[in-house]
Amino acid sequence: MKNRYDHDEAAAFVAARPHCSPALALRVYTSRLIGREPALVLHGGGNTSVKDRARNILGEELEVLHIKGSGWDLGAIEAAGFPGLELAWLRRLRGLASLGDEEMVNQFRTHMLDAAAPNPSIETLVHAFLPHRFIDHTHADAIVILTHLPEPERHLRAALGPKIGILPFIMPGFPLARAMADLYEADPGIEAVILLQHGIFTFADEAEVAYGRMIEYVSRAEAYLAAAGTGRPPAGAAAVEHDPARLLPLLRGALSFVAPGGERRYFSLAWRAAPDLLAALARPDAAALFGGGGVLTPDHVIRTKNHPLLLNLDPAAAEAEVARAIAQAVAGYGESYQEYFARRCRAAGSKKIMLDPRPRVILIPGLGLVGAGFSPKEAAIAADIAEHTLRAKLSGAPLGPYLDLEEEHIFAMEYWSLEQAKLGQGRPSLLAGRVALVTGGGGAMALGIAARLLEAGARVFLSDLDQARLEAVAARLKSRFGGGMLGTVVMDVTAEESVRAGLAQVVQAAGGLDILVPNAGIAHVARLEELTGADFARVMAVNCQGVFTVIKGAIPLFRRQACGGQVIINSSKNVFDPGAAFGAYSASKAAAHQLGKIAALELAELGVGVNMINADGVFDADGVSSGLWEVVGPDRMRARNLDPAGLREYYRNRNLLKVAVSAEQVGNAVVFFAAGLTPTTGATLPVDGGIPAAFPR
Repeated sequence: MKNRYDHDEAAAFVAARPHCSPALALRVYTSRLIGREPALVLHGGGNTSVKDRARNILGEELEVLHIKGSGWDLGAIEAAGFPGLELAWLRRLRGLASLGDEEMVNQFRTHMLDAAAPNPSIETLVHAFLPHRFIDHTHADAIVILTHLPEPERHLRAALGPKIGILPFIMPGFPLARAMADLYEADPGIEAVILLQHGIFTFADEAEVAYGRMIEYVSRAEAYLAAAGTGRPPAGAAAVEHDPARLLPLLRGALSFVAPGGERRYFSLAWRAAPDLLAALARPDAAALFGGGGVLTPDHVIRTKNHPLLLNLDPAAAEAEVARAIAQAVAGYGESYQEYFARRCRAAGSKKIMLDPRPRVILIPGLGLVGAGFSPKEAAIAADIAEHTLRAKLSGAPLGPYLDLEEEHIFAMEYWSLEQAKLGQGRPSLLAGRVALVTGGGGAMALGIAARLLEAGARVFLSDLDQARLEAVAARLKSRFGGGMLGTVVMDVTAEESVRAGLAQVVQAAGGLDILVPNAGIAHVARLEELTGADFARVMAVNCQGVFTVIKGAIPLFRRQACGGQVIINSSKNVFDPGAAFGAYSASKAAAHQLGKIAALELAELGVGVNMINADGVFDADGVSSGLWEVVGPDRMRARNLDPAGLREYYRNRNLLKVAVSAEQVGNAVVFFAAGLTPTTGATLPVDGGIPAAFPR
């Protein structure tokens, strides 16, 4: 592992932060260096601190401990992420015979310099009780894997040398802090402490030295593992044999469930298929290496559960057989988890509320690794941790079997209130876990629809044939919502192969599809005697055939998931109230509308609702114009012998409510149907301000 400390960079970093002390600025700098290394810290793992001096409101100088606050990522942390606490008071707590977790946190909160600062790390007392100015703590993969081997102390001494202290696993909190301090005071020459099955602490009075020791000791562990051999997988065993477009929806459907309140909960999936992961899972001993072993460090259990689900599936088996095998395996995992939960509650004599028992990591030889979670972020975190875990276990395999941490410690961490707080549990948003695809993604209507779906918690994919327009819309949405919940797919809705490829791309990214919004549309203005067959066919291909093609392509996904779905067709007021010189558009929309009704009849057996939205006069959204109106707007006004400059005013005044219809209002209607709040299918909802001639009938 490379030491990335740069004196010039550090000096510039400190100079750029005159609002904080040089010591705190250096603490931020080296914390970021640590946070850049996934092999050191992953998704919140680890913490750092610095001891400094500050003045209180009375002007009195105090010793202060600045320690990483909850919710901050070390890779991007700033000074605000290091709440300050009264160090003298924290050190006095060492004299207590015992200190419960809740009271410990209370003492942190009541002795902070700023009540608005984030909660300090749960390992604050470890940092307070040790005398060093700078303390770094990580869950370094190479260190942790050595602690899970038989005779871990022998391996640690051989790899790291004599200047380390070693402690058995102790839950974070007051007992660990006292044990760390006692260990150091018994041997003040040590430069690091290894907590078995957890991680490494390094310390010094200078930021550069504490950081350098972290890198040095982790590098020694990496070299020791490399010297033992890499556990290379069999040659040629690195191919994707399963079709992810088939397998991932089957898995996602098996994970989906109806909660006690009656609402269905959906999982996001994160699929990883790097060649080394595929090769590792193809090993003859893959089940022994990866299927039964637990987490590297107990902190991971709240993200991944202790064990993955290993699924061996036959790529040549019939789909129904594969679906049964997946469903049985997921159910069996849940039953085992419930037994574990009951067993640990009995042993501890405690009553807990059981967490969801479904797996968060699924290992499938021939497909790869799949992370699962109630959001894309949760799924990605589970997959990231699982990747590191699998590679770490592979690196340690030549030295001996992987030994799990005792079940009681895993359970204590998994159901520890202070650790559970990291998950931020709350009521799920309206469309939490759902995956939506909106075609015609380069236009104003798609922008408004996608914005409302994102606000409701859905993961949204926009598709369009025009990549430039598609990316322009996506950029506007990402500026408002970030990029984690939004994806783009270049797709031609008139071509079945393009649609298949586009849907496969959505499945590979998210695991499936729940909400389909056929929205792509074009128009052409011409009276029938002037309308060419080519222009008529072009409009029909996008507006009618495009709807048919994407619905047909989505049906196998809905069937595999077996947990319902929603199709919302962006139809048009012209279905019921066509206009002169608009025959191609009106006919194509009417045909697509009729297809929607047929789909409602046929997809009901899958629990899929199909509904239509008849909008009128939507011209732009958030600065993005409607491609359709750019082309046909002036011609539509001329067809009515009206001034094209008065287009918007004309459409506003012709509806009963005298309102301008927005793309976001169409999006509201999409969300209503997408949420399935009413058992409605085959319906038409006008979003047009009230056009009497277009009333559904």
